[in-house]
Amino acid sequence: MQGLIFILLSILLTPSLSSCARVLLSPAAGDTFNVIHYGAVGNGQTDDSQSFLKAWEDVCGASEGTPTLEIPNGMTFKLSPVAFKGPCKANSVHVLLQGTIVAPSRDAWNGKNEWIQFAEINGLMIDGGGQIDGQGSSWWQDCKSNCERPTALHINDCHASRLTGIKHLNSAKNHISISGCSDFYISDLEITAPGESPNTDGIDISRSSAITIEKSIIGTGDDCIAINGGTSNIKITQVTCGPGHGISIGSLGEDGKYDTVEDVYVGGCTFKGCQNGARIKTWAGGAGYARKITFEDITLEDSRHPIIIDQFYSSHDGTQGPSKGSSVAVSDVTYRNVHGTSADDEAIIFNCAEESCKNIVLDQIDITLSVPGKDAQAVCKNAEGTATSTVPSVTCLSN
Repeated sequence: MQGLIFILLSILLTPSLSSCARVLLSPAAGDTFNVIHYGAVGNGQTDDSQSFLKAWEDVCGASEGTPTLEIPNGMTFKLSPVAFKGPCKANSVHVLLQGTIVAPSRDAWNGKNEWIQFAEINGLMIDGGGQIDGQGSSWWQDCKSNCERPTALHINDCHASRLTGIKHLNSAKNHISISGCSDFYISDLEITAPGESPNTDGIDISRSSAITIEKSIIGTGDDCIAINGGTSNIKITQVTCGPGHGISIGSLGEDGKYDTVEDVYVGGCTFKGCQNGARIKTWAGGAGYARKITFEDITLEDSRHPIIIDQFYSSHDGTQGPSKGSSVAVSDVTYRNVHGTSADDEAIIFNCAEESCKNIVLDQIDITLSVPGKDAQAVCKNAEGTATSTVPSVTCLSN
């Protein structure tokens, strides 16, 4: 009997070379904590928030490998506002979202500004192909300006982290907020909300650096991606945007604030039926700078204002308000190989304060109107720079 046991142990403890390779190539193994084992019901009606938080407590307290919070497929979990907070003991934490998470109705809301929050977690990994549904329609109809609508997914102070392969829809306000983060990778997201839903930005970034967003589809009622103050070293590629308000730098300088954005690259992106395309927006009277920004290899399909710098963003009625002294300085901005169709006669708009838009470069721009028989136009005020092989022509920039 002892000999038989010895033989069996030898077989079990001596894996083949191929199985060793699989272990070495996979992430560090860690315990899995399924929310069902903590009492979550997953019927879409019962509030499962406390079960999720109990499971999170064990995930965050686990110290070996990469512990996983498992949210299983085929089930719908209703969550009240929840905060998954660190720091955690392990060097990385995995949230495997395979099922669906839904928000409570507006009537059941408890006044929180964020619905789902992850904070102070290094090595956070969220993936799994699941879905987050903000149930925002009641907020859009009844609460456009007279109450605070919540952000759906707020990620704050998380570093060396990633968010990949999930679907996110119908947030009451912005879908995803990235704040105070660095070395953060985002890919293969699908974010959707009706084009008329107010302020439902896809991804908002603020006070963050070294952020990559790629291979995603975003269509909402506001900015597909907004890059706000205190942000640098941003790379956005292969994103399809529309409907929505484009990919925006800003808004910056609201209420005289000093805001900075620099080192932003947007490449290989497509704008479909957007209200704006590649946009920089600053408030009159603001301060700071937006610089070293490139929009390259951009495809336009029936989008209004494909290229726009607006330094009078405070003029919400569309009029060009007067300068209020200082302005956010916009410089070293390049638009290269931008082509396609504009739904508005004014395809290029540079509406700048005096001496505030410098070294604006247009290179290989070809924008025509969606409606045949008319020519696209450019509007240019107080911008300095160069335009090469650019249609429509921009008279205030040198050739």
